[in-house]
This record gives sequence, C-alpha cells and structure tokens, in this order.
Amino acid sequence: MSRGSSVSEQTYFVLAALLDGPLHGHAILKRVVELSQDRVKLAVGTLYGALDRLTGSGVIMVEKEEIVNGRKRRYFRITDDGRRLVEEEALRMQQAAAVVTGRTLGATFS
Repeated sequence: MSRGSSVSEQTYFVLAALLDGPLHGHAILKRVVELSQDRVKLAVGTLYGALDRLTGSGVIMVEKEEIVNGRKRRYFRITDDGRRLVEEEALRMQQAAAVVTGRTLGATFS
C-alpha cells in the first residue's frame, strides 16, 4: 500500500479489527461489523480477497494456521507497517472531519 493515499473503508476496519491481536477470518468479519456499528458488512469472498491483498502488501501477516473441523483456519495479525497505515488513515480522517465540524458545531442558525 502506498503512503499518502487513503485506504478503503473496508480495509480500514479490517486493519482496525486486528489492532487488539490476531483473529481468524470469521472473527474479523464479526469485529468489522461491531467496530463499524453495523455499517460495514463484508462477504466472505471479499474478506479473503482483501486478506490476501493485505498480506501481499505486508500490512498483515498470517500468525498461525490450524485445522478446525477438517478446515484450515488462518489467524492474521497486523504488522508494524499496517499499524502505521491505519493510524495515519485515522489521523487523515480526523483532520478531514475537523474541516467540517470546526465550521458547523459552533455555528448558530437563524
């Protein structure tokens, strides 16, 4: 992922979900829904495509794999680069929001 560019809302919430520690795919799906307050709901195929892309770009990595009920379960964790990326994006969004909230929250309307 290139520095200076914003990340998609889906990517932002996937990375945010991993800030507290490694999670497997289904747990990431649930955590994204919680963190986004039900606004972001990822399809399984969309999530795993994003996880592959994020792993390939070095912002997350596979922490471990295990077999559960005959299926491989991979746990992902955020890397230092991923943590920096999501923190930079949070700051960018906060600064962008301040442009509007600084003008409207204290304004009086007649």
